[in-house]
Amino acid sequence: MKTTLLSLLGAGAAVLTASAQPALTIYNQNFAVVREHVPLDLRAGVNSVVFSGATVHLEPDSVVLRDPTGKVSLRVLEQNYRSDTISPGLLLSLYEGKTLDFLTRDGSGKEILVKGRVIRSGYVPNFTGAQLYGNNFYQQQAMMQQAAGTPIIEVDGKLRFSLPGEPQFPALTDDAILKPQLVWQLASDQPAKFDAELSYVTGGMRWEASYNLIAPEQGDTMDIIGWVTIDNQSGKQFDNATLKLLAGDVSKLQPEESGRVYGLAMKAARSEMDQVSVTEKAFDEFHLYSLARPTTLRNRETKQVEFIRATGVKAKTLYIYNGIAIGQQYRGWNMENIRNNRDYGTQSNPKVWVMREFVNSEANGLGQPLPKGRTRFYRRDDADGRLEFTGENTIDHTPKNETVRIYTGDAFDLVGERTRTDFVLSNRNDSVEETFSIKLRNRKSEAVEVRVAERLYRWVNWEIVQQSHDFTKTDAQNIEFHVKVPADGETVVTYRVRYNWQ
Repeated sequence: MKTTLLSLLGAGAAVLTASAQPALTIYNQNFAVVREHVPLDLRAGVNSVVFSGATVHLEPDSVVLRDPTGKVSLRVLEQNYRSDTISPGLLLSLYEGKTLDFLTRDGSGKEILVKGRVIRSGYVPNFTGAQLYGNNFYQQQAMMQQAAGTPIIEVDGKLRFSLPGEPQFPALTDDAILKPQLVWQLASDQPAKFDAELSYVTGGMRWEASYNLIAPEQGDTMDIIGWVTIDNQSGKQFDNATLKLLAGDVSKLQPEESGRVYGLAMKAARSEMDQVSVTEKAFDEFHLYSLARPTTLRNRETKQVEFIRATGVKAKTLYIYNGIAIGQQYRGWNMENIRNNRDYGTQSNPKVWVMREFVNSEANGLGQPLPKGRTRFYRRDDADGRLEFTGENTIDHTPKNETVRIYTGDAFDLVGERTRTDFVLSNRNDSVEETFSIKLRNRKSEAVEVRVAERLYRWVNWEIVQQSHDFTKTDAQNIEFHVKVPADGETVVTYRVRYNWQ
């Protein structure tokens, strides 16, 4: 039986051929797909092959090993994934019942060797099995660690519940591994020497997008700078790798303990030097983005790439007043509960929201799919040119030509006050009328427009029977008044609504 040892070219290799470059497709759900070519030199019959270049978080049942040309008939008879890499605790457990030398120092500081028999190593492996077997498994491992986590060493006929020094282990055996390994039994009908394609899914990798939005002190334009952040916690370094980022909400089964699954999107853009750094294309129901240049992605490294830079994007500032404040006592109420409760909706919220709104179109300097991610807003102070942070939020996946509206905080100089001035329930208890007065106070030195958003929450059948300003029906149960408020002045909006549920 022939044994072949496979390993990736290291960072110190002088030349990396195209076939040696790994390729990664990274998702923002803590996993990635790894593809790389590994050299196989097989004889006819069964071959034992060891691959020691896998990640720590490889999913063994996702492994695909094949001849990409289809010329070699390759069959995987057996695959074993070993992740029990050597550690001091594991080595000590292998010598339970045996005697080792322990390096320590005497009273004068001179190094001496003390012989001790390992009664118990205190090593409890496989906490990571909780990913598959759940919290009960993890708790059992923790109990074992608590009960057997202290080493017991016999020295001169006496038991010690700690190591008497630094253990001196013999040389490693061939069975010891320093990195996770895939061990295959491969069958080939004839001798074959070729580069096989290895693909697998691994955890411990993710990517996300973030945006910095910079506006001048005055005006309704802004510059947008977007970053891709790639995080590698897979336990493996990828040298000179080709990277793709798949955007969209991909369905992937996760362990119960892994929590909420996130999916992000990504877009292409040009850098300041007008060199394409990221290209994008539609792929199935998602978007696939490719980094133009191969890059080295080190383990435990966070890498950032600028992927969008747009200037002069028109972005309106909106002031929105949603004056109703709903108390915790009404949590979970439906319209059946609400419609006859005269106290519902009488609490007032004084805050006026500040929103920024822009269209993701080519005419507005954008026009490509925007990924879900965090947005940070800055204003440039004209006095000294410095940027001041003014708020942050997130955006969801946004196709081109759609409108983006982002909440950035509450206005300091705008105040709202919503008061119910009348409530009349019919004698037959089949209708109700109520009247609201909404005061908007503007302490700015310039006039502003405020959008007053009112939800007609008592019933689906409603009619505005009286109003002081025109309104727009935004959906089946919401209306909106667009109100001008003068500088250092006040505007009052009133309306009366009738609900009928007969």
